[in-house]
Amino acid sequence: MRVRLASLLFGGTCFLCRGAASGLLCDACEAELPRLQLPLCPRCALPSPRGEACGRCLAAPPHYDATVAALEYAFPADVLIQALKFRGELALAPLLSGLLKQRIAPGEKPDCVIPVPLSRQRLKARGYNQAVELARYLGDGELLVSACERKRDTPPQLELPFEDRQRNVRGCFVVSRESLDGSCVAVVDDVMTTGATLDEMARTLKDAGATRVVNWVVARTLRDA
Repeated sequence: MRVRLASLLFGGTCFLCRGAASGLLCDACEAELPRLQLPLCPRCALPSPRGEACGRCLAAPPHYDATVAALEYAFPADVLIQALKFRGELALAPLLSGLLKQRIAPGEKPDCVIPVPLSRQRLKARGYNQAVELARYLGDGELLVSACERKRDTPPQLELPFEDRQRNVRGCFVVSRESLDGSCVAVVDDVMTTGATLDEMARTLKDAGATRVVNWVVARTLRDA
């Protein structure tokens, strides 16, 4: 299905280099994707010796319990994610979700999957939520698009200094269903940078009764490691 969609939309050309391709990417460009290979902290997905919990997570444990990421947020992965997020290239969602799904352990079966919500203002302006589009193709757990809402619009995290990002998202989420008691929740997003947004969302979900929250993100920035 993905190959057929790529052929219809891109005429058999690679999305990145515009060379011949049977899918969205040619073999050469797919091989250049910055797949995460380093030993990573299982909680925040930053590099960590021997793949053990990093010092940052041990000193100040985040509210989320684990993070699964497929790619480093670097070229050319950033080009693909920005095209999905800002240019409406929704045909990239199954490709990026497929890369993420390859990294999710077969035994990781959440009760539900919740995309990180956009504010109503941003959703209206963009017309879609890229996290929802990614979550549609992951296929594990009940997809709950409206279970968590962003109750106010906040400045984009990338526009803020590192130390201001936690404060920017504090209290901005609300769970709109009665209870998540005892649930294991997978939270889907495109990119994890400082983790402030995902941490606040995990805190909100656990306050609503979730017992385990796992981040499923396509890409992870490593510059803060």
